[in-house]
Amino acid sequence: MKTLGLVVPCYNEQDVIKMFYDETSKVVSSLSGEYSCEYVFVDDGSTDKTLSILKMLAQTDPSVKYISFSRNFGKEAAMLAGMKYAVKFDYIGILDADLQHSPSLLVDMLRYVDQEGYDVAAAKRVDREGESRLKSKLSEKFYKVINKISEITISESAQDFRIMQKKVVQAVLDMPEKIRFSKGIFSWVGFNVKWIEHENRERAAGQTKWSITKLFKYAFDGIIGYTNLPLKLSFFCGGLFFLVSLAALVFGIVMKAVHPDYSWALPILLAAMFFIGSVLLMFVGVLGEYLARVYTEAKDRPVYIVSQTNTIQYYLKGEE
Repeated sequence: MKTLGLVVPCYNEQDVIKMFYDETSKVVSSLSGEYSCEYVFVDDGSTDKTLSILKMLAQTDPSVKYISFSRNFGKEAAMLAGMKYAVKFDYIGILDADLQHSPSLLVDMLRYVDQEGYDVAAAKRVDREGESRLKSKLSEKFYKVINKISEITISESAQDFRIMQKKVVQAVLDMPEKIRFSKGIFSWVGFNVKWIEHENRERAAGQTKWSITKLFKYAFDGIIGYTNLPLKLSFFCGGLFFLVSLAALVFGIVMKAVHPDYSWALPILLAAMFFIGSVLLMFVGVLGEYLARVYTEAKDRPVYIVSQTNTIQYYLKGEE
């Protein structure tokens, strides 16, 4: 019998986790003749009763495994921890606990990766029902920008919801960076992907954990992680603004020569100097961000720390 591991990141999902388990279990039971399924819930430092509920589920269902972090490390870390454990299965799925990812799609996803030769079956939204207009517009603009400036192409409607063959997950785990942007990683490793379109679902309960601030940070990680265009722009802008300042200087000198009483030279030069200074500071900030990431990677701290788990595969530092 083939094996399936479902990685489910959780953060303060006490209101929905039982509903998720019940709905997903119905789908899993329909696959019981062909696949042996195991849940891998990753509690990302929840402050509510999420971990307690997971422990109760694990007591009644041996296929429920949980990995609980010592604090909130973020969804990227949760997905990484889940994939490290689940890579032992033939097929590995990732889906959210809030039921915005419909468990019913798992049947078709498995068929594509098991019977039709695809390496990955991933979900793509056809709408953004339930999202605010501001969040939808920001997300749309982000994908347009990153696809123009980066070396990879990320579908605007692509989601983390997917089922992958073991070799795909192993390729993802072989990428050692600490600051992770999974949508970019999934695109970078390649493989044969089958996209499945579906309508967006609202959360079954609780509130979204993705604030505008977190979305901006996520977008920034993606841009910095998958393009060096900001570094190249510094050279272009430096040359351009040098020419602008030179032109302003020449203009001031000429005007002074033609009109001895002309007194605009100093204001023009001061404006040019401040303008150039501000641009230089901006690009120093960009360079600093890249250097900060090199510093973070060089420290080699763990991406997450495991506090509690009912698996024997993890030590407290989250290493196999």
